[in-house]
Amino acid sequence: MIPNDFLKPLSILVGTWQTVGTHPLVPGVTLHGTVIFEWIEGGAYLKMSSEIDDSRFPSGIAVIGSDNESKQIFMLYFDERNVSRKHEFSIDATEWKWWRSHPGFSQRYTVKFEDNGNTMVGKGELCTDGSTWESDLDLTYKRV
Repeated sequence: MIPNDFLKPLSILVGTWQTVGTHPLVPGVTLHGTVIFEWIEGGAYLKMSSEIDDSRFPSGIAVIGSDNESKQIFMLYFDERNVSRKHEFSIDATEWKWWRSHPGFSQRYTVKFEDNGNTMVGKGELCTDGSTWESDLDLTYKRV
């Protein structure tokens, strides 16, 4: 395969990241984990593998790809709970985002680049009633 030119901005994500974060379901608990971004098929797609060292949180995998005609990036996610979801995805020089609008369970996640791209700070939110956004998983990523 050949690299997907539309995904080149995602190169900043490639590598191994140690994460530290919080989740409102476990107040006072600091979560530690690892996220790995790596190219598939020479850059045709980007794979994200994630795990948190706490059994209450599932390990997951995502494949990130694009649609040339719509000029959009999508992320297909699957985790060990047998949950699969499609998210829209965007990236620019300052941040990357993924989001999903679905009745009863919408999500959005925003990650800002810091420290010349060696640190990323992510904030997750979810909406279950169609209007109120609540805090979800927040993570700080440090490049290994």
